[in-house]
Amino acid sequence: MKKAKLSMIAGAMLASAALASTSAYAFDRGEMLANTCAGCHGPGGVSTGPATPTIAGMGPEYFVESMEAYKSGDRPSTIMTRIAKGYSTEDFEAMAKYFAKQKFEPAKQPVQTSMVIKGEKLHEKYCEKCHTDAGSLAEDESGILAGQWKPYLQYNLHDFTSGNREAPKKMAKKLDALYKKEGDEGIKQLIEFYASKQAGE
Repeated sequence: MKKAKLSMIAGAMLASAALASTSAYAFDRGEMLANTCAGCHGPGGVSTGPATPTIAGMGPEYFVESMEAYKSGDRPSTIMTRIAKGYSTEDFEAMAKYFAKQKFEPAKQPVQTSMVIKGEKLHEKYCEKCHTDAGSLAEDESGILAGQWKPYLQYNLHDFTSGNREAPKKMAKKLDALYKKEGDEGIKQLIEFYASKQAGE
């Protein structure tokens, strides 16, 4: 009788442990998957740079959209196109929820004040309508620009201006107008402005 009771107790304990393990897996799935990104994007998605963006605080829709674009090859990258192929849409959604809950921390980097002032004017003229609040809102379709690493911003803008990456129609028109009038110097000034900002500032 005692053996039977012990067996029942042991069985109940094993069942509870298995249930707890399953619940923990379901609860931590996004974090578990997101941990695979830490090698490049930093713990919790806060990048130590300089060419890798911080993805903490990124809007979930933009995150999933970006990952799907890497996976399909619509968005060029030497690394991310290969990495993205190993995940499903459900994986992207789980990671997106995790990163959206993390706090964005702007990169600590030097900026040239004179260029920041000029860059702010260019932002207001060409970019503010879509990249609101100086590019610091996670809900924007572009994700967070304010406080990102300068090399990352430079590589991305080069992809757009060189034609390596297709820009949305509205952005393409504005970027083309900016580039024709201000050239490379204007792009640099815009980058300095975004790099100088702190999200939500």
